[in-house]
Amino acid sequence: MESLEQLHRQLDSLEELRTIVKTMKALSAASVRQYEQAVKALDGYYRTVERGLHVVLKSTSTIPFAALNTHQPPRLGQSRHAQRLGSIVFGSDHGLCGRFNEDITTYALERMQSTPADPSNHVLLAVGARVAANLEHEGHTVEDIFLVPGSATQITLSVQQILLKIDEWREQSNVHYVYLFYNRHSGGKGYRPTGFELLPVNLHRFHRLEEEVWPSRSLPTFTMNHEQLFTRLLRQYLFVTLFRACAESQASEHSSRLSAMQSAQRNLDEHLEEVTLTFRRARQNVITSELLDVVSGFEAITKTPLI
Repeated sequence: MESLEQLHRQLDSLEELRTIVKTMKALSAASVRQYEQAVKALDGYYRTVERGLHVVLKSTSTIPFAALNTHQPPRLGQSRHAQRLGSIVFGSDHGLCGRFNEDITTYALERMQSTPADPSNHVLLAVGARVAANLEHEGHTVEDIFLVPGSATQITLSVQQILLKIDEWREQSNVHYVYLFYNRHSGGKGYRPTGFELLPVNLHRFHRLEEEVWPSRSLPTFTMNHEQLFTRLLRQYLFVTLFRACAESQASEHSSRLSAMQSAQRNLDEHLEEVTLTFRRARQNVITSELLDVVSGFEAITKTPLI
């Protein structure tokens, strides 16, 4: 049986661990809200860019494919399956978030096998040291590892670095397809692994806006060169898509960590209650033993004959 000192030290350790878990839970809850607001704030801008692309596409059909990284047919003698794939996988730098990194790693590797590009000839960029370690554990070489943004305000810098890396891939590594893989926040404590083809951009998806009612009375017009306008809008579209993927991944990470911390706190509370009961029983036994010693000593003294 453990001594009172050992039980007391165990109680102190559990209380300290419980404080840490509660702090992490509070930080995760605040972070989830922060990234959810970032995604929500981005929706309006995303819709504006999307409508702008729709208007420019509707106005002209002479935009060059190659200059704008859009869908284009393979070159003569080149198979679609032979074109190179670049994958960007969003994960975490820290643990204690359940199977967050394992789930997106498994999903990304499965989806990469079904892309039009050659799955054996690809380059990988990991956003997060943990997901990079998982990918390398599965036998894949990660070309670059970017740190996960520490806050919503730092996402912009990370996205700019990713865009520069994509440009480098396309210019120097002959990458034609670029896919994003991230855990999409589904509200509450859940997330869903998601894959998205970033490049080439499928321009046909913007034509679906034809079915929607324009939000204002006057139809939009523009006076600047349509190719320049389309190029700028397309770059904003790529930026917003990457920004949203990063924010969604961060919201999912903190949501998963919040769930893990809530489960850890429940387990700690149960264990703390058990140790507390054990400590109280052990303390009561010690007190009882001491009282019996006092009583026995008193009886021994009172029964001793006086000389």
